Amino acid sequence: MSGAALAALYVAFAVVAGAVNLGAQRLVLAAAPPPEGLAAALAVGTAAGLATKYALDKRWIFRDPSRGVRAHARRFGTYALMGVATTLIFWGAELAFWALWRTEAMRELGGALGLAIGYAVKYRLDRRFVFTGGSA
Repeated sequence: MSGAALAALYVAFAVVAGAVNLGAQRLVLAAAPPPEGLAAALAVGTAAGLATKYALDKRWIFRDPSRGVRAHARRFGTYALMGVATTLIFWGAELAFWALWRTEAMRELGGALGLAIGYAVKYRLDRRFVFTGGSA
């Protein structure tokens, strides 16, 4: 796959995972609005987006052939660890936009911008430390 096609696919998967993340947040916030429900919304959304992005990246971006629970657990653990710093970028942007404007639209805009920056960093980390034998 060409570099441009790979980048386009990665962006598409980031959009899908971002939509899953923000959609899960909306579900949580419908039951417990901010500020009380914001921490739970961030946690649930992040977990849902992370699982979605891992499955897509493993198969389609990095073409990782590993199989089995042990291999997946190890790889997913490293993948999640690489996501810690990038999650802080995402949460920081989302919370900063919420603190500045206190509107749902701006909170989600901050989240979307934070996700975009975080995913750009995450691709480089995953290529170097997680999916070291893949084709990306």
